[in-house]
Amino acid sequence: MKIVHEKSLILMTFAAVIIFFIIYIIGTSFFELKSYNFLVKTFAQNSKASDDILLVVIDDKSLHQMGRWPWKRTKYGDIFEYISNYTQAKQIGYDAIVVAPDIEHPESDKKFFSDIKNYDKLSAGVGFLNKEFKHTDVKEYEKLLFEKNEIVIEDQRSAKHKKQGSYKSFSAFQKEYLKNVQNLGSVNVNLDSDGYIRKVEQVVNYKGRLYPSLGLLMYSKHTGIKHFVLTDKYILAKNNNYSLKIPVTNESGGIYSYIYFYKTDDGTYSHQKISASDVIKSLEAVKTGQKPPLDPAIFKDKIVFVGANANAQALQDVKRTPVSDTFSGVDIQATNLDNILNNEFYRHAGNLYNVINIMLVFITAFVLVCTLPVPMALLSCFCLMFAYLIFAFFMYANKTAVGLVMPEVFILLAIGCAYSYRYLLEGRKKEKIQSAMGKYLSKDVMRNVVKNIDSVKLGGKRANVTVLFADIRGFTSISEKLSAEEVTKILNEYFTAIVPIIEQNKGILNKFMGDAVLAVFGEPIKNENHALSAIICADSMLKKVKQLQQKWLEEGKPKIEIGIGISTGEAFVGNIGSEERLEYTVIGDTVNTASRIENYNKVYRTKFLISQETFDQTQKYVDVIKIREVTIRGKEKKINIYEVLRLINV
Repeated sequence: MKIVHEKSLILMTFAAVIIFFIIYIIGTSFFELKSYNFLVKTFAQNSKASDDILLVVIDDKSLHQMGRWPWKRTKYGDIFEYISNYTQAKQIGYDAIVVAPDIEHPESDKKFFSDIKNYDKLSAGVGFLNKEFKHTDVKEYEKLLFEKNEIVIEDQRSAKHKKQGSYKSFSAFQKEYLKNVQNLGSVNVNLDSDGYIRKVEQVVNYKGRLYPSLGLLMYSKHTGIKHFVLTDKYILAKNNNYSLKIPVTNESGGIYSYIYFYKTDDGTYSHQKISASDVIKSLEAVKTGQKPPLDPAIFKDKIVFVGANANAQALQDVKRTPVSDTFSGVDIQATNLDNILNNEFYRHAGNLYNVINIMLVFITAFVLVCTLPVPMALLSCFCLMFAYLIFAFFMYANKTAVGLVMPEVFILLAIGCAYSYRYLLEGRKKEKIQSAMGKYLSKDVMRNVVKNIDSVKLGGKRANVTVLFADIRGFTSISEKLSAEEVTKILNEYFTAIVPIIEQNKGILNKFMGDAVLAVFGEPIKNENHALSAIICADSMLKKVKQLQQKWLEEGKPKIEIGIGISTGEAFVGNIGSEERLEYTVIGDTVNTASRIENYNKVYRTKFLISQETFDQTQKYVDVIKIREVTIRGKEKKINIYEVLRLINV
């Protein structure tokens, strides 16, 4: 039984590990991402984006006022010209990639590409790709790209993180544009498995060279810091006090930062937005000596991001983010720079930390359930769940993202596992108790008690049973010749031999009475042929004693003889005693008769006597000698008793 339980425990543990692993994978790839969105959005409601960053967006208003898309590229030039030459804006970030030529207006492209070299405040975007270059002059393109970046990023990461990036190319710019634009920063963002953007690629590893994001590039221009240090966990600005400390994660060769989002009033923009048409009209007004629709003071000391987001082909630029499913793409770049300037990012706890968290709460909940009473254990576990919830909110409030859902799920799993474990242990304990008590009570009585545990009480019923009474002949004189230890050893060997015989024949051992044995057939084990079972049992007992006699003789021990008396009739079967202590027994004239009949073995020098009632039910199976009518003390009428010589037809 112990081996069975151990195998069950091993199988349950193995199955639990598999199930837990599946739950963890599903949970982290779905539920944890949803909980991350919820908490980021919750705390974003109390975070306002910086007023020092503005967005200039080609929106629906711009298309309505300035004409349908596509525009001539000179209109972009108008935006840059006004912000660069007529305002005191500090920087311009251009979240667009100039790839295809304007076939209808080549002169517009030529002017735009020529003018763009004059805008030293401008930093444009570049995208890195996993597909091969289609250009024949790849080396020239790469040389031009690396000239657009004066930042030095010193790689101090451990060897395991220094994997070369998987990017094989970058944006296929028009060559003249690539030559003339002064600064390029990466606009790569990362889509998680559910299609949401939660992080930005802060540093791009392109063919072994580290390239900054547009936000990091603009931060460098804003502060004048040109040297950065990349470690396994941070990007540091290498100046006197390392004023910048961007937390990063290294995943598949990429270096990512988790974005700290700000409140959005309309679900699309968290920073102040200006329509591109107003900027273009302002330039026209200034050049004609009129008052511009936009006061140039709006842009004073501001950082401006230029992008597009309108309901037109190739202009709709909305992304799914934790704070909104329609968040503007250009605002993601602005938010990244806002995070860098204010040194506020979400720090991701990491998978190892979250696994340790899960293990700690699981073990804690498991121990609580295994050691405390049920109500206290459940209360403690729910308090643990609430405490972890508060802990997770506290960590997010301090810009550290930890797992929220899976620890709570694993606390519930721990409760289920612990109670299953307790059930197994209690089952084993119950079996041990039953086994131990079965040495004091009949195993069948014990099984009956366990089966009807809720109805155990004083009382019983009258039933037709057969009672077997066996006694050792002359045991008193034998005891006087041996020590108590020797007597006990002989008795134990004798009882050990005959008790299984009783049980094999559907009888129950009711009690030991010194050297005597009282067994009952017919209750509580139902058996219509209980009289025959008792006779077969008695015959087997006598044969067993005969074997023991030979063994004892060889060991120099005294020869022991037994006498057996069997009676069949009605008796009371059930529990007697008090409310505090019960004993399952059989009481009545049938029991007394069996005892008295056994005593007549001494008188008639027999070994095996049965009553008239027993003979009546078994006469087809026994060869007997009728002894005579005898008087049984307590009975008015005499009864016939029979000596059983042998069994027949059995």
